[in-house]
Amino acid sequence: MEKTVNQKAWFLIIPVLLLVAFSAVIPVMTVVNYSVQDTFGNNQFFWAGIEWYAEMLQSERMWDALGRQLMFSGIILAIEIPLGIFVALNMPKSGFWSSFCLVMMSLPLLIPWNVVGTIWQIFGRVDIGLLGYTLDALGIEYNYTQDVLAAWATIIVMDVWHWTSLVALLAFAGLKSIPDAYYQAAKIDQASRWNVFRYIELPKMMGVLMIAILLRFMDSFMIYTEPFVVTGGGPGNATTLLSIDLVKMALGQFDLGPAAAFSIMYYLVILTISYVFYTVMTTMDKKEG
Repeated sequence: MEKTVNQKAWFLIIPVLLLVAFSAVIPVMTVVNYSVQDTFGNNQFFWAGIEWYAEMLQSERMWDALGRQLMFSGIILAIEIPLGIFVALNMPKSGFWSSFCLVMMSLPLLIPWNVVGTIWQIFGRVDIGLLGYTLDALGIEYNYTQDVLAAWATIIVMDVWHWTSLVALLAFAGLKSIPDAYYQAAKIDQASRWNVFRYIELPKMMGVLMIAILLRFMDSFMIYTEPFVVTGGGPGNATTLLSIDLVKMALGQFDLGPAAAFSIMYYLVILTISYVFYTVMTTMDKKEG
């Protein structure tokens, strides 16, 4: 008996496709158009080919921003993934306190990004901020507007405070999916706490951890609002990440051609690294299985 194939359901997603085309594809094509043209105003454009791409590839400014961005994302992943796993392992698994912890862990995720930046901008000020005032009272020199190390420490701690909850919640969901029979078998075999984590909990969390790493990498690599509100990319260019440098180029200097080429290359870097992350972790997950 042949199965009847009904293709009418495709008509239901046409509005979604049109919406995506309007909100995503058209702006992207506009950026691509700007990246291969030059303008001197009055809405007059001249073909430039790959001139702006070549200029960006030779730009020391872009490579410096890329280095700072990779360092920031690397530090964020190195802190938030282990810390999120640690928090999830120590959260109550059921009952009132489990629900209470879940609600408390969700609160930082509900705060808008610009508000997070404003909170830490005030929090770190020596004159009115609790953190800045306390460190100053202890004799510790802390000024995130003038000291490079203080600026980096501030935006890193801010991001850890804001987003570790996401990793913890995802890891907790992975832990909740583990059947009790696994723990009972480990108890009978007198497995150590490390062995339970290594051979039971970690493999079962790999799926959600892969999602957490991908999400946190993409978010940290595209971060703009929080560090811009706190440091504005300073002191100097010490915290000028890729997104901040791109906005300065496009809106501050109004270099539309180089900025468009910059943004396309920015997108390709994110896409490439995300694909590498996904491929590596999918391969690891299959080996564990």
